[in-house]
Amino acid sequence: MNVDDPLQPFLADQRAVILDGGLATELERRGADLRDELWSARLLIEDPVSIRQLHLDYFLAGADVAVSASYQASYEGFARRGLSRNESAALLQSSVRIAQEARDQFWEVLRKPADSKHRKRPLVAASVGSYGAFLADGSEYRGDYKISNQELRDWHRPRLEALLAAEPDLLACETIPCFQEGEVLVNLLDEYGSTPAWLSFSCRDGESVCSGERFDACVELANSSRAVVAVGLNCTAPRYAELLLGSAGRVTEKPLVCYPNSGETWDSASKTWISNSDEDRFADRVVSWSTIGARLIGGCCRTSPDDIRALAALLDPVL
Repeated sequence: MNVDDPLQPFLADQRAVILDGGLATELERRGADLRDELWSARLLIEDPVSIRQLHLDYFLAGADVAVSASYQASYEGFARRGLSRNESAALLQSSVRIAQEARDQFWEVLRKPADSKHRKRPLVAASVGSYGAFLADGSEYRGDYKISNQELRDWHRPRLEALLAAEPDLLACETIPCFQEGEVLVNLLDEYGSTPAWLSFSCRDGESVCSGERFDACVELANSSRAVVAVGLNCTAPRYAELLLGSAGRVTEKPLVCYPNSGETWDSASKTWISNSDEDRFADRVVSWSTIGARLIGGCCRTSPDDIRALAALLDPVL
């Protein structure tokens, strides 16, 4: 028996569930200095107001789901900043509560009267970033972990428990670069079992996740899970999304997730984004992703509220 899925009312009435866009990269564009191994999680300590405002801006742009600023947050990362275990847990939980506060403010105060005709109360997803993100060395774009399944499970478990304590609507297990981590997360999610999740992989081309393993084999991990309610890709070049969604649709009947980056490539050595000559405007491909079968669509790194606004307009949220 599956867990209760808060996405179902959206999926029943809308062409797509609109996800938000880039968090850390948009905060940087707005002036935040995130040259830190904690990345956006640094602002949970120093400037939570700016995170709340960005969540709010995404809701105003049309997002149905906000993803919390916990992607690169971890007990180990906070400990290196001198924070205790309890303080670290409180920060992890605050990432969810900040998004919840922005959602409630939007829903109760700032939504336009016209929104009430078709918009549903937005959801908050707690970001469960990959182990590679914690390493802060670009490993989430390689997947070359050298740890056992048990070590990986032990690393994910306490952070997952802290996020669940804040009662998000669902979990976003995202930017997963390898089969090993996907399998570990699916087993953990089913062990807890009460909160639904989506599982999204980072991919290096049109058929492989970043580790080089087949994307469709990773997608199949979701099929036996009662907790995973959607599966797909994120933080992947948009030019690969059509091929990846096509292969995913052949191996699963679960709703497909698609929130690529803007098309630029992250250079972990220089810690900069590199433009590609064949980079497209992000919104140009959105309708094709929906046609191929994506039902949860948004943006990842280097996308903004403007991209989500354009995406939402193109998809026409009401069926």
